[in-house]
Amino acid sequence: MRQFKGRIVTPGTCTSQAVVTHGGFNTLASLQKALQFGDKTAKVSDQNNPDLYGKPIAGKALCLPQTIGSTTGGLVLYCSCEMKRNPACMLFANRIDSLACAGAVLASVWSDAKMPVIDELGDEFLNYVKDGMTITIKEDGVVEVD
Repeated sequence: MRQFKGRIVTPGTCTSQAVVTHGGFNTLASLQKALQFGDKTAKVSDQNNPDLYGKPIAGKALCLPQTIGSTTGGLVLYCSCEMKRNPACMLFANRIDSLACAGAVLASVWSDAKMPVIDELGDEFLNYVKDGMTITIKEDGVVEVD
């Protein structure tokens, strides 16, 4: 087991299985079909992200460097939480961007979904974690990877 310390963006604890991308996560392109067509597993529909394309992310620990894409990203993230199609948590190697941050904060305030978000975990975290590993987030922002 390895531990990584990040900055808490939205608080919470969880334990979930990792899904990992080393490219930017386009929130709209990834979640649009899940939100429009009722895919409760939220299979990633972004064909430009070979790490995640076709993989379900609902209830998973989404490990990523950063989000990319349009200004709708924050709203899409909030909507995925409202519709219960969100990742269990989001773990950013880099500093979170303002749009993803806004979506995560709005979801934590306006929805019942609890989606902890931790950023600034570093490249070492993203290079270490692999799909299927168990991720546990502690209240103090420590991320344990088994």
